[in-house]
Order: sequence, then C-alpha cells, then structure tokens
Amino acid sequence: MRMMGVSWVAAASMSPEISRRPVTAQIEREFSGVVAWYGTVTQAWWAVVRVRGKHLLVEAKSPSELREAIVTARGWTWPR
Repeated sequence: MRMMGVSWVAAASMSPEISRRPVTAQIEREFSGVVAWYGTVTQAWWAVVRVRGKHLLVEAKSPSELREAIVTARGWTWPR
C-alpha cells in the first residue's frame, strides 16, 4: 500500500497511529464482535466486549494484556 508516494512501512514508522492499526485489526479478527483501539490520550489499549448480553469496556497496557482482558472480560480488573 502506498500513501502519497510513501510506502506503508515508511508511513507506519512516521505515525504511531498507523502502526497500531494492524494490531487492533488483528485483535478484532481474533475476537468476533470486539471493537478495539489505542487511546492516544490515555496511552492505553481499549476494547468493547459483549459478555452475557452486556457491553463491557476493558483497558490494558499492551496488546497482549488486552487479549487477556478480552478473554477474561467478565472478571477483568485494571490496572494489573
């Protein structure tokens, strides 16, 4: 993918937001129905997870911790 004559790899190194998009996309592919993002102001990873008919908001320090939070959303407490 090229953006304004710059390769995607180069663009990702210039913009942290662009480099985080593949991570959130992978998490959303891994967990059907989950919406994930990185909060630039909070500097935390977030996801909305549906558990027993309710939507829960989980927050984590890293993508791997976010995956754990999604899997254990019903009992997730943050920060760890």
